[in-house]
Amino acid sequence: MICLSVLVLAPVNAQNKGDSDRPAMQAAVRDSAPLLDGIIESDPAWQSVIPATGFTQTTPDDGESATQITEVRVAVFGNMLYVGAVLYDTEPSKLVVSDRRRDASLENSDSFRFILDTFSDGQNGFVFGTNAAGAEYDAQYVGSSGGGGFGGRMSGGSGGGLNVNWDASWDVVTAVTENGWNAEFAIPFSTLRYPAGSEQTWGVNFQRTIRRNNETAFWAPLERQFSLTRVTHAGTLKGVRVPAARNLKVLPYVLTSADHDYRVDNPETDVAADFGVDVKYSITPSLTLDATYNTDFAQVEVDEEQINLDRFSLFVPEKRPFFLENAGLFSVGESGEAEVFFSRRIGISADGASVPILGGARLTGSVGNWKVGALEMQTEEVDGLTQANNFGVMRLLRELKNRSAIGFLFTNRIGTGSLAPETDYNRVGAIDARWGIGEYGTVSGFVAKSWTPGMDGNAVAGQASGTWSTESWTLSAGYTEVAESFNPEVGFLRRTDYRKLSGSIFSRIRPEQLLGLHELRPHVNYRGYWKRDGFQETGYLHVDNHWEFSSGYEIHTGRNWTLEGVTEAFDIATGVEVPAGNYSHAEMSWVFQTPEKSPVRLVFNVNHGGFFGGDRVAMVPRINVRVGDKVTAEVAIGHNRVELPGGDFITNLFRTRVSYSFTPRLYLQALGQYNDQSELWSMNVRFGWLQQANTGLFVVYNSINRLDSLTMQDEFPGEPELKGLVIKYAYLFDVFE
Repeated sequence: MICLSVLVLAPVNAQNKGDSDRPAMQAAVRDSAPLLDGIIESDPAWQSVIPATGFTQTTPDDGESATQITEVRVAVFGNMLYVGAVLYDTEPSKLVVSDRRRDASLENSDSFRFILDTFSDGQNGFVFGTNAAGAEYDAQYVGSSGGGGFGGRMSGGSGGGLNVNWDASWDVVTAVTENGWNAEFAIPFSTLRYPAGSEQTWGVNFQRTIRRNNETAFWAPLERQFSLTRVTHAGTLKGVRVPAARNLKVLPYVLTSADHDYRVDNPETDVAADFGVDVKYSITPSLTLDATYNTDFAQVEVDEEQINLDRFSLFVPEKRPFFLENAGLFSVGESGEAEVFFSRRIGISADGASVPILGGARLTGSVGNWKVGALEMQTEEVDGLTQANNFGVMRLLRELKNRSAIGFLFTNRIGTGSLAPETDYNRVGAIDARWGIGEYGTVSGFVAKSWTPGMDGNAVAGQASGTWSTESWTLSAGYTEVAESFNPEVGFLRRTDYRKLSGSIFSRIRPEQLLGLHELRPHVNYRGYWKRDGFQETGYLHVDNHWEFSSGYEIHTGRNWTLEGVTEAFDIATGVEVPAGNYSHAEMSWVFQTPEKSPVRLVFNVNHGGFFGGDRVAMVPRINVRVGDKVTAEVAIGHNRVELPGGDFITNLFRTRVSYSFTPRLYLQALGQYNDQSELWSMNVRFGWLQQANTGLFVVYNSINRLDSLTMQDEFPGEPELKGLVIKYAYLFDVFE
């Protein structure tokens, strides 16, 4: 907030990596389409197409040539973009073949992925990838983080970064050969967004992972602190001949459901049927209108249970596809802590219950030099839960050179129910900016103000932060302030009325031939929260070192110093109260991880030390198992043993996932969870037969059972509370195909 004027007025004079330093390739225009069978070398459509080759490692031998040869060809035929990758391997029998589920992680297997910077702006892109099993992996990247991270799944409901929840219409086929493996992609231009003009030049980079060597290599070389999403360093794809914009997709759905609520008197099974429709229309190649009627998300996996051992709000990430597409455009604020817009406020009540969405529309894309976004949604009234509401969001973003941008955001919620008074509204306006400094630096910030009838006082919030990241060091610092009356009802606040200071010093050291070590990552992190009257509410100092071995094993050894200032007593568990007071403690922290390439992988986290005037041991073991490329399973347990002056208690959170992939588009998945704080066992089972753009047939079964200690001893699965079955079918009509 303090630095906002500097962010806006400072000259954007830092330059991107020069075009002359980037590798370039040509997209070949073909008279016939490649046969999508994973066989590239003998396909006439690929003959005479000059491949991109010469990949460079970032891991394990930074700057060295890749240990295996990779050739990538790009071709255009009609309304399709084709990418063919020949991934040579001198030992194809040692390929690590893993999960074939859509959007499964590509980190634990031999894989290939690429990013298309279709606007050549060095800030955004579309990511596509696969592994040797033919998994379909796609994501949108919005450059609010500058591409300096490791490309993980976006966790925020409207956060920037890599959005793996984006699902598009495209195809990929892989084939394992005697010389390695091949991957062949067919991507409709209607899936992408790009500027006007018949022949274009895009940014592109390719990444290959050779898992048995723990090797990552890129076509356009990157420094090891960067990932594929560092599009400022991407290569150049020339001669992309795009078709005229013709994109109209209609996605109707029908569903039937049966629900049985055992918590009411004389429970009966409620059987219902419903229908709805989504429409996607490209106004221009870079501007898309999405409309939805009677929106339903029955096929989406349920939220993961959490145990709250603090007095602040828990953050639950967004999973619904409609809100996640282009979500990064609406990102303003600190993800998971102070977000100006958080889409879970639409269609989900404060206690997690579903609120029917009557319909809405979203407009996203580019108009001239501006990126624009508009969202309008109407929810229905639910007796005893919530009234009807209308939600509106407007976004303008001007992207500048070298990862820089300035933007504006406005949110508006209006009560539209029959009992809603005229003063039932909440509005928030925000301005944000980002400034890229040279190759390694980024400074960003925002200021926001809310308007809520009947709420007086200071209603302003803001943040300023900076990061400098080189191969050896990453330095960051930030300041956040949220006033007592700042109230983003279409956003998220973990806590209110606070000032926060944070900082981090992170180092990466690669010793030569030292005890099998690949990388050491010593670091120090600090974050402190003060009430705006000066009272310190939280302090956290973390000193750690990550020991990563060439074999893939990893150990973290850390120590934490914590401070908690409790102004009002709160219940931390049934019958156990934490009194008001100041609590200063230290704890040890350990993490042990086995290699990602292993078919059985263990991750074990342990924290032990002082906690609110007493002692806590927290253990979180997680085991991931895969059998070939069809079966994956995960078992995780969150265990807390707490001894406090006000009483002792134990919490356990159990979670297990099992997935069987008949094909990359035909799967059966189950998620089971038990939370002993609520004494509830829940099960979510989903069968999916996917078609294009994540449409198809879905059969979903949900159950919640109450398990107290007596039930656990005498009978299982306990006393039922809720059971439900949903059958949903959605189909994609591509009007212009």
